[in-house]
Amino acid sequence: MPRPAGNTRLKAARLAAGFRSQQALADALGVGVRQVRRWESENPPSPQPDQAQALTRELGQDLEALGFTSPNTAQPDRGRRSVLAATAAVVGLAAVPTTAITMQPATVAADFQAVTRSHRRLYWSVAPATLHPAAQAHGSLGCALLTETAGQTRRAVAAALAESYLLAGRIEFFDMRDAERAGNTLLLALQAAGEADDPLLGAAILAHTAFIPAWEGERDKAAERMVAARTYARRGAPSAELLAWLDAVEAECETRCGDTRTALHLIGHAEDTLDAASDFAQQCPDWLDWFSPVRLAAFKGNTQVKAGHLPQARETLLGVLDSLDPSEEKQATVVLGDLAAVEAAAGHPDEACRYALRALDQLERTWYAMGMDRVREVRRTLAPHQHERCVRELDDRLYGWSTTVSALSR
Repeated sequence: MPRPAGNTRLKAARLAAGFRSQQALADALGVGVRQVRRWESENPPSPQPDQAQALTRELGQDLEALGFTSPNTAQPDRGRRSVLAATAAVVGLAAVPTTAITMQPATVAADFQAVTRSHRRLYWSVAPATLHPAAQAHGSLGCALLTETAGQTRRAVAAALAESYLLAGRIEFFDMRDAERAGNTLLLALQAAGEADDPLLGAAILAHTAFIPAWEGERDKAAERMVAARTYARRGAPSAELLAWLDAVEAECETRCGDTRTALHLIGHAEDTLDAASDFAQQCPDWLDWFSPVRLAAFKGNTQVKAGHLPQARETLLGVLDSLDPSEEKQATVVLGDLAAVEAAAGHPDEACRYALRALDQLERTWYAMGMDRVREVRRTLAPHQHERCVRELDDRLYGWSTTVSALSR
């Protein structure tokens, strides 16, 4: 005799939502696995009201679509659908009626994550103006997929969506120097991280939002956002790298707001955290690819420059330049700019211009607005030497046709 197929609708919805076993769904619902087994049987009993609500929430479909025929039918979580529709509207997507929603298979999460990872790697080599539209379009796709997934699949899509919007926000702030737009994009990233219930990703996004007021010298606002970032980090299981990076971000904010003593203390704490990394069992998140001990040293060198510790800054930054991977071209422009600042402050205009010209050479190959900002800051400090030959040569490069047009077009 053929074996009864059972409630195939519920089983298909469970798999689409990312619950590979009956036990996994039972754990998510807080019921016994035998209960799930009965629901997937040939004649499933109707769930109790609270169980019905949990089922429709986790699987994203009403009870009838899940194979239950009882008149006691619970509808999907309308509040969640409304939130998703609002998020979709923010990024210009048309609202999708609940009745028109088609649930995606569980594999959609892995496919969406694969593109997110590719964009993450491409950031270090592809021009920002080229990558940014792709990242934004991928984010719009993710918003649409959130309305068509449920359970673990939906949470996986939401986490990848948060990372995509974080990448777009980083491009807008660090590469395009559009702080207002970056703030709006990072808000979308934070909302997606909330949908994924990923506090560590939320901490990273909140820390990025602290850069925006810090660049305007708004110390209190930056500090408030860092408190929020650290609070989110405590809710998860942060790696040593993430905790050290949070110290580095706060140090950068303090430096921008003029408190280099506090900044250097924070950097020292970050160094101690990385030295004790073996005490942390947590693995560094894959998305934290913008930080390393070398990057921390770069933070330190910049703060030492601002603090007037020139010999220490020179030693730190030269060490960073020697240690940078050849692929870290964007960071190289920043370090070269900081070395130029060291020599300018030390009264060595020839050496300052030499480093600034090397930075411009690199910027012609890989544009980075933060690197150009460093070069322009150095040029302003060289005003007392503007009639010297080395400074005029720097001006010829800094205000050449290609450099000027490139800077104005970004």
